[in-house]
Amino acid sequence: MALVCLCGASFAQTTGAGPEPTPESAQKPVYQEKGAPQTTPERRWVPVPRLTGRLTAKDLGLVINTADPYSVAVGEYYARRRRIPTDQVLRVEIPVKAALNVVEFGELYARIRDHMGPQVQGLALAWTQPYAVACNAITSAITLGFEPEACAQTCAPTKPSRYFNSASTRPFTDLELRPSMLLASRSVQSAKAMIDRGIASDRQLAKRGVPLANAVFVSTGDRARNVRAQIFPPKGLPGELARFGVEVNLRDSADTSPMQRVVLYETGLTHMDYIDKTQWVPGALADHLTSSGGQLLDTGGQMSALEWLESGATASYGTVSEPCNHLQKFPHPQVLLMHYMQGATALEAYWRSVAWPAQGVFVGEPLAAPFK
Repeated sequence: MALVCLCGASFAQTTGAGPEPTPESAQKPVYQEKGAPQTTPERRWVPVPRLTGRLTAKDLGLVINTADPYSVAVGEYYARRRRIPTDQVLRVEIPVKAALNVVEFGELYARIRDHMGPQVQGLALAWTQPYAVACNAITSAITLGFEPEACAQTCAPTKPSRYFNSASTRPFTDLELRPSMLLASRSVQSAKAMIDRGIASDRQLAKRGVPLANAVFVSTGDRARNVRAQIFPPKGLPGELARFGVEVNLRDSADTSPMQRVVLYETGLTHMDYIDKTQWVPGALADHLTSSGGQLLDTGGQMSALEWLESGATASYGTVSEPCNHLQKFPHPQVLLMHYMQGATALEAYWRSVAWPAQGVFVGEPLAAPFK
């Protein structure tokens, strides 16, 4: 991963408050020269909207690739288990490969557009590959349209998402976009287990008598990939988090003490040497900031986002082409946490947390919603 500067590139700027960073400024290092102490800006809570409502099965469209036995098996299982309306299930035939070309994507995009009615607010894509369209992630291309400019210089800023930190529970109606997520896994069996975890999670947290769940944010010594540490929640945590059923746990990678009841885990590394499969609650979200976590089946030695799902998490995120370490290209820890704990689905919370999502693929069970 190349080092980039976020010079003046605050998350406020993605909503129009100030100029966007230029590609030239994005090539400077985020940290001080070798030998100088690394500094971390004072953390502050970011504002998020109050949420009312969330997406449900009646709002979701499902796309199945008939050329892919995995897609057929997982898609039919998901439709049955989540009771997706029959007229909101689309069967297409697309190549089973890592990335679609622009023509192949255009045909898929048109089929989805023509089939899904105005009631469909989000999409589940029942496959593991294709996960990209050229340098774009397929979930972002389907949701916001293909962004060819991103491929000219993948380390440059990409277009901001109008869904970032949004309160809308009707994104297609309000914003003319349908957030999408891949029902991706390494096997049909593990995909079904992931779906079952999502269903088991529904409304199980923030209930009277239920222990708090942990939101874990891990700082590492990998300075290029640890840039999100500056926007982890501050140490002075608001007491009302407990009312939402959450306890925030700030750690560093040297702390190997066991964790329990983890609902959110975020770190910055090329890979995790060990992931405790017993720590997750159903509906857990987990991701690591690195270059190719979204290249689901061929990451060039880095860890795939699928490893989080295989370990027992329910949704994740990774980039499919070299993004450099712009904060805006990865889930904002506070936005993700605070949307999820207000009752948003995994699909909504993850999508609302990424300001520049062109290169990022969202994977997991879209309707998982563990918080009341």
